[in-house]
Amino acid sequence: MSNIVEIQSITKKLSKRPVLKDLSLSVPQGSVVGLLGKNGAGKTTLLKCILGFIKVDHGKILTLNEDPWILSDTAKARIGFVPQSFRPYPWLQAGQLIDYTASFYTHWNKALVDRLVKEWGLDLSGKVSVLSEGEMQKLSIILSLGHEPDFLVFDEPVASLDPAARRQFLREILDIVSQRSCTVFFSTHITSDLERIADTVAVLKEGSIDFCGALDDLKDAVKRIRLRTNKNIPVDYVMEGALSQKINVHDALFTVRGFDQKKREALEKEFDTKIEVEDLNLEEIFLEMNR
Repeated sequence: MSNIVEIQSITKKLSKRPVLKDLSLSVPQGSVVGLLGKNGAGKTTLLKCILGFIKVDHGKILTLNEDPWILSDTAKARIGFVPQSFRPYPWLQAGQLIDYTASFYTHWNKALVDRLVKEWGLDLSGKVSVLSEGEMQKLSIILSLGHEPDFLVFDEPVASLDPAARRQFLREILDIVSQRSCTVFFSTHITSDLERIADTVAVLKEGSIDFCGALDDLKDAVKRIRLRTNKNIPVDYVMEGALSQKINVHDALFTVRGFDQKKREALEKEFDTKIEVEDLNLEEIFLEMNR
């Protein structure tokens, strides 16, 4: 499987502050990659570099096998993008903005756009300037899908949508991916949405990729360990791979990255007891990895 995006050791500074640091990442064709990171971790900057809106200081990016800084018109026509904030041409009505956007593309799926407008209850007569944030986000998503791109890039695409609209959006993305092998790369703070549709998770921490792989692999890698023993647990005891720990004489609670059967057996032998291993959901894992 070829990669829609290939990033090799990029660095980017904004106002002399390092935002992306020696970052490498691949986005396989046909995948749905969810990008997680705290505010200020560099998510939006990374998306802008991938799309060629800003130029990296060092390293290399290939987007659709081209340098994103000099993307061809053909490559640009294969990309759909939804930014965090979007309100162009405020004097136009929503329907007029759709028609104006469609005029730039040789291919435009009017039936798809009309269906989404109807299903999402978007008023085409309303001016862009008076649309609510949720309505504007719906319009932005529709505009990104109309030309049926091969590569969809979303920056917090559902932050302003109500739960019903979010479910409709996620369902639509899954349908598009299954029908056309479209590739999706999106940043979000809503971990439950990511769990519903992403096959790959990339965790961005302090400008670098802390994890990139299958969601199930991430869940397998981070566990919560409960230890109860008759022995005293040293207050300064450090477990290898611990993201957090609480120790209270005979009881301890650890969140561990990279816990496996070998480590389990060694720990049970050391403290002469059986331990409890608990699974964590994605939100809990993300919070633990970003303490």
